[in-house]
Amino acid sequence: MNFNTKVIHGGQHHESATGSVNVPVFLTSTFAQKSPGVHSGYEYSRAANPTRQALEDSLASIENGARGLAFGSGLAAIDCVLKLLNPGDEVVAVDDLYGGTYRMFTRLFEKYQLKFTFVNFDDVSKIADVITDKTKLIWVETPTNPLMKLVDIKAVVEIAKGKDILVAVDNTFATPYIQRPIDLGADIVMHSATKYLGGHSDVIAGALIAKDAEMGEKLHFIQFASGGILGPHDSYLVLRGIKTLALRMQRHSDNGLAVAKYLENHPAVDKVIYPGLESHPQYELAKSQMKESGGMVSFTFKSGKKEDAIKFLERVRVFTLAESLGGVESLANHPALMTHASIPADKREELGITDDLVRLSVGIEDAEDLITDLEKAFS
Repeated sequence: MNFNTKVIHGGQHHESATGSVNVPVFLTSTFAQKSPGVHSGYEYSRAANPTRQALEDSLASIENGARGLAFGSGLAAIDCVLKLLNPGDEVVAVDDLYGGTYRMFTRLFEKYQLKFTFVNFDDVSKIADVITDKTKLIWVETPTNPLMKLVDIKAVVEIAKGKDILVAVDNTFATPYIQRPIDLGADIVMHSATKYLGGHSDVIAGALIAKDAEMGEKLHFIQFASGGILGPHDSYLVLRGIKTLALRMQRHSDNGLAVAKYLENHPAVDKVIYPGLESHPQYELAKSQMKESGGMVSFTFKSGKKEDAIKFLERVRVFTLAESLGGVESLANHPALMTHASIPADKREELGITDDLVRLSVGIEDAEDLITDLEKAFS
């Protein structure tokens, strides 16, 4: 199947008892057995639920993986990956991480004797410089949040090859419509399915997709044993969102490029960070690794003042000032005060998350209305 067909039919089957075209929401905690240990494949919904299974099969299909798993949040999915590791193991991670991921790494898992080294992946050779015989995981975000840095996934996989090191990629910003890390060699793909996969700002969810069945079974055991599963109704919402993923991502990308070009020509704007602009330092990598450039745009002000960013964010009307991203509606965010406030101020400054940085999640409204709203907010 091609991608537009996969998002609707990939891994999906009509419900066997009634022929229902849409998977029913199986609101049940347990399942009847014919005899002790003799069942239909479902025993208890923490282990497996038919609605969640349909979503997990869809996830595997659209990312070209062997096994998909659905979690109660993106952070629950990351938590599952880290539980593959043992005390003393080391993780090399991209330095420009989502704030919640950074918080989990440094404030939760470091105390269990996992060591995290944060590296600028612009130059992937720097990864090889910090790898030791204890390195067991390389954690990638591409594009990163909120600075829209790109990571050459193939190059990272090449560095890890033959070293018993897993490569996991947070594909939330790009989605499999734009980029498929498993096709590029990654072992695990992670999504905050709250964002583009769900697509309607009405669900909190996470996802993992494993390249091979053996890794999928290891992750499923941790999911089952730790219990961070996604409920059946939320599974249904994400599955419904996936069916329009291709249409939405194309519109997000078209609008994102239009907004980025507008901002690049605005006299109050200093720097626009968007992979689809030739001014992006990794524009060529974007063209080779990504089908489109997505709907996330970050920019700074020529004044460099936090006050100008706050004033702008207070004036938007079509854009909504709110955390999160990836919904059909456009959102605007101040990373330093909102999504990345958990990162220490000195670390934010080192990374380039300045107080005048604004991150836009460009929705699927008419681009003309979005640009008019931005123009009014600048005035």
